[in-house]
Amino acid sequence: MMKSALRIGLTAAAMLTAGSALAAKVAVITPYLSQPGTQFYVEAFQGVAKDKGWDVNVIDTAGDVAAVISRIEDMVNQKVDAIVINVDPSQVTAGLEAAKAANIPVFGMDAGANALLQTNVTSNGYAMAAETSTYVADRIGGAGKVVMFVFDAFPPVQVRGVIADAVFKNYPDISVLDRVTPDVSDGGIADSRAKMEAILAANPEPGSIKAVWAAWDQPALGALQAIEAAGRQNEGIVITGIDANPQAREEIAKGGNFEASVAQDFKGIGAATADAVARVLGGEVLKQRVIYVSTKLVTAANAKE
Repeated sequence: MMKSALRIGLTAAAMLTAGSALAAKVAVITPYLSQPGTQFYVEAFQGVAKDKGWDVNVIDTAGDVAAVISRIEDMVNQKVDAIVINVDPSQVTAGLEAAKAANIPVFGMDAGANALLQTNVTSNGYAMAAETSTYVADRIGGAGKVVMFVFDAFPPVQVRGVIADAVFKNYPDISVLDRVTPDVSDGGIADSRAKMEAILAANPEPGSIKAVWAAWDQPALGALQAIEAAGRQNEGIVITGIDANPQAREEIAKGGNFEASVAQDFKGIGAATADAVARVLGGEVLKQRVIYVSTKLVTAANAKE
């Protein structure tokens, strides 16, 4: 009799937990929704959440990182069941602490590892940067001047620059001509093009720039536009990016200056983040502080796949 009662009690508890997860209210907060990658994994997260019956509120602060804190606090006041962020967690500590005080779990979706997060789901930025920077070094024969486009304010992108710096420093005949941080408020292509145009003008001699290494695709596309507008596409300037978004794949497939990128599984990141949320709402304590989703190098050989 006691065993039956215990079994009924456990079943009821499980149903209560499942029910709370099913009816979960989840907020996704990002300042970077203008970036294609962010759009893809937010959409994937929404897709999984819909299947689970969650009510998802996507909040875009349009480049305003500081505003993320107040939006987190708003969601805490609204008593959501979970919060997902796509921003450097160290820049929104006050908001994360407010969520912790309210016992609301917060998850990183391509954000950064932090003790105030349940976990961060992302691609391995170290590996992606190593792949593209060594591609550049090999293509230019270990010698020449390289322009780098970086964004140190966002941890998943910042680590890419660190690795590329290390790779290039290991080649005594490679020098970094410029380390550019573009304005990303409009996505990053326009300002990257403008900055690359200025660099080209300051280095007019053919061969004076061997490559452009970009920490994500938008600067690579902007640099490509600048190179083509300047009529310097036949100098053999090698361009690489990271993300392999549709526009980048289209350019890479042409076999021109934009030679390589790394495809992140954005849908996989979104789905894995949703899975992590479901597991925690179901009572699991996650052991992994970072969950990595696999990537793949994209060149002209496989850009159309």
